[in-house]
Amino acid sequence: MEIRRSVLIIYTGGTIGMVNDPVSGALVPIDFRHISDQVPELRRFGFSLETVTFEPVIDSSEVSPDVWVRIARTIEDNYDRFDGFVVLHGTDTMAYSASALSFMLRGLEKPVIFTGAQLPIGVLRTDGKENLITAIEIAAARENGLPVVPEVCIYFENKLLRGNRTIKYSAEHFNAFVSPNLPPLAEAGLQIRYNRNIIRYPTVRRPLTVSDKFDTAVAVLRLFPGLRQETVHAILGTAGIRGLVLETYGTGNAPTTEWFLDEIQSYIAGGGIVLNVSQCQAGSVEMGLYETSAGLISAGVLSGRDITTEAAVTKMMNLFGSGLPREKICELLSRPLCGEMS
Repeated sequence: MEIRRSVLIIYTGGTIGMVNDPVSGALVPIDFRHISDQVPELRRFGFSLETVTFEPVIDSSEVSPDVWVRIARTIEDNYDRFDGFVVLHGTDTMAYSASALSFMLRGLEKPVIFTGAQLPIGVLRTDGKENLITAIEIAAARENGLPVVPEVCIYFENKLLRGNRTIKYSAEHFNAFVSPNLPPLAEAGLQIRYNRNIIRYPTVRRPLTVSDKFDTAVAVLRLFPGLRQETVHAILGTAGIRGLVLETYGTGNAPTTEWFLDEIQSYIAGGGIVLNVSQCQAGSVEMGLYETSAGLISAGVLSGRDITTEAAVTKMMNLFGSGLPREKICELLSRPLCGEMS
C-alpha cells in the first residue's frame, strides 16, 4: 500500500493569497487553513496538506534576510514530516528568496517549490490556482521512492525553473519569470515532463542544515554611459561595504578610463570583493575576451560567469555571513555551489 504523500504549504504573503472582502470589497489575505474552499480541486489529490501562515503576512517588497531565515527554519522544523514544501510568495522578490534558500538549505533532498500569482486567487481569471495545484503535485512527485526534483525551484505558468537561475521578467503577463541561461527543469502540459539531465540530485547524503547568517554589506553598481566618478567613489566608499556586484556591459566589459579602474583597484586593495555580472539577461561574463574587460582582471575583479544579479547578491551575503576568510569567499564566489552558474 502506497504511503500517503504530504506537502507543507508555507504562505508568506503576496498576491496569490488575496480575496475580496465581502463587506469592504478590498483585497484581504485568506486563511490558508481553508485553502480548499478557494481551490476545491486540492481535495482530489489525496495528499496530506498542511499550511503555515506567516503572521503578519509580508508584501514581497518588504522581504529581508530575516524572512528567508523564517522560511528556512520552518522547512527545517518540518523536514522529516513532509515529502515536499510549497512556498507562496510575492513575485517581486521571489527570485531573491528562492536564490537565498538554495544557498541556505545545505544537504537538501526534498522539493522546495516557490510559486505565487499575478492575479489574486479570489479573482475569476487568477493564475494562482493552476500555479498552486501544479506546484503541490511537483512537491509531492516521487520516483522509485525518491523525490523527482530535490531542489529549490520556482514554478510559474507551466514552467519549473531552478530558483537561483530565475529572474522576474514581466509585471504584466502570467509568464512572469524566465531562466535565461538554463532550460526549465520541467514543463507542465497534458503531463509534467521533467528534464532529469538538468535536475541536481545529491551525490552524498547528509542531514539538512541551515546556513542562516547573512551580512548585508553588499552593493550593486550598474554601469551606464556617463557614470560619474563621484557616484562610484560614494558607493565604494560607503562605510562597511564588503562586496560589490558590478553589472557590466555584454560579456563583462567596462570603461577603461583611468579613474574607473583606479576606484575599483583601490576598493579591492582595501579588502573589498567585486563580482562581475553581465547586464544582459542571457549569456555569460567572459573576462579577457575584449580589451575592455582586461583592466578588471588586472584589478582583481572576479567573474560571475552567467549568474543572475539576484543569485549573486544573496550568495555574497550568505558567504559574508559565514565568517570565512576573504580568500575562501573569493574561491566560493568563483564556482557553483548549488547550480547557480555554469
